Amino acid sequence: MLVRQYEMPWRPAYEAYAAATWLLATAFFAVVGVLGHLPRRLALPLALCCFVWGIFRGAQALRTLVLRASLGGRGVQTITTAELARWCQQPDQVFLGFGFDWRPVHAQRLYELAKVDYRQFTVSPRLLAWLGYDSHPQSDAEIGLPYIHGVEPKEIPLHRPLQNFEGGTLLVGTTQSGKGVALANLITQAVRRGDVVIVIDPKNSRRLKRVTQRACEDWRAPDTFLEFHPAFPETGVRLDFTFNWQKPTEIASRIQSIMPPDTAGAFSAFGWDAVNVVVQGLIELEERPNLVKLTKYIEGGIEPVLEGTLRRHYERTLGANWRELPEMKKLLHDAHRGNLKRPSEAASADLLAFVAYYEHHVAQSRRNKVLDAQVRTFRHNREHYQKITANLLPVLSMLTSGDLGPSLSPDPFDADDTRPIMNFEKIERAGHVLYMCLDSLPDPSVATAIGALALADLAARAGMRYNLGGYRRMSLFVDEVSNVINQPLIEILNKGAEGGIFTTCAMQTLADLAKRLGSEDAARMALGNLNNLIALRSKDRPTQDFVVETFGKTAIHTVRVGLSSGADAHLGDFSSSYSTQLTESFEEMVPADVLGKLPNLQYFASVSGGRIIKGRFPILDPDASPRTAALRPASRPALIPGQAP
Repeated sequence: MLVRQYEMPWRPAYEAYAAATWLLATAFFAVVGVLGHLPRRLALPLALCCFVWGIFRGAQALRTLVLRASLGGRGVQTITTAELARWCQQPDQVFLGFGFDWRPVHAQRLYELAKVDYRQFTVSPRLLAWLGYDSHPQSDAEIGLPYIHGVEPKEIPLHRPLQNFEGGTLLVGTTQSGKGVALANLITQAVRRGDVVIVIDPKNSRRLKRVTQRACEDWRAPDTFLEFHPAFPETGVRLDFTFNWQKPTEIASRIQSIMPPDTAGAFSAFGWDAVNVVVQGLIELEERPNLVKLTKYIEGGIEPVLEGTLRRHYERTLGANWRELPEMKKLLHDAHRGNLKRPSEAASADLLAFVAYYEHHVAQSRRNKVLDAQVRTFRHNREHYQKITANLLPVLSMLTSGDLGPSLSPDPFDADDTRPIMNFEKIERAGHVLYMCLDSLPDPSVATAIGALALADLAARAGMRYNLGGYRRMSLFVDEVSNVINQPLIEILNKGAEGGIFTTCAMQTLADLAKRLGSEDAARMALGNLNNLIALRSKDRPTQDFVVETFGKTAIHTVRVGLSSGADAHLGDFSSSYSTQLTESFEEMVPADVLGKLPNLQYFASVSGGRIIKGRFPILDPDASPRTAALRPASRPALIPGQAP
């Protein structure tokens, strides 16, 4: 049984010689039977038997030749948006290109190819076309070895159920291996399904943005597509990442998530507290917090917020004539004469009196925690306060400098700025497609801060969706995830599926992620939240090891041939032996070094809980064909099954 399972197709088609012999025997018996040299009752059955064996052997030879002809692989294929739509007729299915299920027999063939020079066994691909196979071999100019995809001559369109991708998908591949093309295919399908789509692109890929725009033109309303670009703010929208919250402390947590990590966590905790104090004060004053206001009151001082909050507190608790109280009048007199100690130059005389009255004349039962925190910050040594918020201020300055100030902290009352003001709740309810370019090449620090803050806000929105229910499906695509990954993104990967967020992350190497998160263990822990893996060409060995670990192992058969000969001392004494041994060992389902030889756009994938496929993505050309109205589905965003609109 073990011997029958072993296959070695990378050899000459010896069966063809046997087929030719059997067919010659067929002709011989037919002729001698017709001429009467052999009784027909005997000749014709012999001819029929030889013909059957000739066909059988010919089929074996043809099978070997077809396998050898497929070693030419598959060339890069370009399709239009209309052609892609034909492969995406089922909205509950995800199209993953063309390929086949990777089974142990394919792994066996791949291991056997490593022992030989595949060029010696190639056959003209015309044989495949003649037999009805789709023959489009890979050209020599293309990157990668063609035979990796050629171990199976027949490929089919690959579809997997959409629900299998709720747990997140990881795209890994080196530069120019095809991550952008893969994202273009997946984004187009998400737009066509009616999902709310968020694309975070640190490097601003023009092709990917154009594909996203074309998908919106084909299958959505004209104003569906939204763009944000820090370098070209006038062409996009304004985004308010502090608009949506259920508790005021959420804003401080978002800012904390984009702060650089510190060993003990003390500076991060002080930064959180500094932001929270300002946020709570602004809410007391019925002002909406934004990044510009936070920067102003953390860097310039809490004094304006504290003074306004105390005025409101006294009016509410002491009445309209609170300034006429004897104690207050005395403190105001002393403050204006300079008898009260001034903690900072920004503190007005009125504020000094208000704080002194709060500290010495307001009973504990009538105080509140918001004012207590502001007074504590006001009394804090200014120099020490600046030191403990040293990690916070640079981040806030990045997000409020230049044109980023009005872009990320929009003023709805600014009549001169006509750009739309958007937030994730508004984007979700209207079913928009947001393409965020972070411009990481010229300004990586700001790009990282913007991306991390967007993810922090999206994580908060995911929590609101989970708490409130009735949400629409959202597809999040993060390219170059190592540039923006933070704890909120990990939370989205971990719990986002329950909030209806389907996440796809793309990265180049495991080392990039490890550098960002601090260690390889932290990187592996983050990637462990992604249930599906699509691996394109990868040159980094730790990344290759991570991929092949996911694919698992299979039994590989190996034939060992032994030949020995020898002679005795006596003349004429000679001995020889020949042995064949078939062994079985468990090896990687996909050899690690093969990942470094994949052609562009080709991949190995583990989807749907361990199903391994070998596939290739076609290039989607957004400008190749006119708009096809017949393929347009309803523009209304899709709902999560079982949820109310």
